[in-house]
Amino acid sequence: MKTEARSQKTVLKGHIYAKRKLGGLLFLVLRNREGLQQVVFDRADLVSELEGLSHEAAVELEASWRENPEKPGEMELEGRSLKSLSAARSVLPVEISKEKRMESLSLNALLEYRPLTLRNEKVRSIFKIEAELCRAFRNFLNGEGFTEIHSPKIVSTGTEGGAQVFTVNYFDRQAFLAQSPQFYKQIMVGVFERVFEIGPVYRAEEHNTARHLNEYVSMDFEMGFIESEQSVMKMQMRLLSYMMEHLKEYCGKEFALFGKEIPNFETAPQMKLMEAIELLQSKLNWKSESMDLDPEGERLLCQYMEEKEGTQFLYLTHYPRSVRPFYAMPEQGTEFTHSFDLLFRGLEITTGGQRIHEYTQLVESIEGRGMSAESFSDYLQCFKVGMPPHGGLAFGLERLAKQLLELKNVREASLFPRDNTRISP
Repeated sequence: MKTEARSQKTVLKGHIYAKRKLGGLLFLVLRNREGLQQVVFDRADLVSELEGLSHEAAVELEASWRENPEKPGEMELEGRSLKSLSAARSVLPVEISKEKRMESLSLNALLEYRPLTLRNEKVRSIFKIEAELCRAFRNFLNGEGFTEIHSPKIVSTGTEGGAQVFTVNYFDRQAFLAQSPQFYKQIMVGVFERVFEIGPVYRAEEHNTARHLNEYVSMDFEMGFIESEQSVMKMQMRLLSYMMEHLKEYCGKEFALFGKEIPNFETAPQMKLMEAIELLQSKLNWKSESMDLDPEGERLLCQYMEEKEGTQFLYLTHYPRSVRPFYAMPEQGTEFTHSFDLLFRGLEITTGGQRIHEYTQLVESIEGRGMSAESFSDYLQCFKVGMPPHGGLAFGLERLAKQLLELKNVREASLFPRDNTRISP
């Protein structure tokens, strides 16, 4: 059996992630799409050649399995040949294979050298996790009868009807970058009944905080023939449960690099926003005149719920109409709406709710905000001919990854972040 193992040759291609010489041996760590793989070289000519190659040089090598002479019964790869495919032309400005050096980098340095720092095993694991979150999101919703759509990102009007939009020159007129796919999701409910999208959205907010990005990946779904916003929340509970189980199957190694566990998600308690504000003010010494929560309020509330209820997730419901978009379904006889946020570890990661589906009510809501219904004429077409009761939600991919890994700044979870000072690399 050992003889068979020794004869098993393999060709490996990748980058020189790390190397260490010990006596006449050289231990090479190769980085490729499958991760890191150590190969031992003991031939003097190959050891000499490898010593002359820089970290991150692209190489092709042939190796065979052998029993580790220092650890009987354990197999290791022995390098037999080496070919340099692309030598490094400059010295790495950051030592991407040394975790302590990487952890000591400032956020600015981490992002300034982003094309290189992404090659670090721990950094790139963030984006493996995000890829699997997207895969799980897509797989679950496909299985629930949802159809994936791809809406335009250059639009003629702001989705939320506010000023936080980026303007662009579109030939001889002004256009905007989409704040969300909201209008298109709703239109497509009249076509497919259940739709979802994963795509970029743009918010011209000047916040320079650890939780805001001006471009991020939004994961949206919208569904028709619902009973209330509770239908949407139930769908999300099942979705998040599926996504967490998917991460456990495919991303255990990546979470281990951060020393984090993937949370279980089966359900989440619900609390009306006004009840949450009363709790914060009466028991947690939170002071605010707002009808919404600030970051400190979200943090205190989640901390309280984890201590009292043992949960890291909390749905806040019944937001006032004044802090929700015009299309949020109002609660009959009150100033509140059938809408919700989902908080996770002190941060809002989801906003959703039931939408207004009757034409007359929707027009009244638009005009009640001081806007012209005529400027939303394209959007309103489908409501004139009949729309089902419907609702949906959206959550930011980067925010979810940030909270799962407990990163300090959401920019760490953005491949190439865009904020109010950075548009490169």
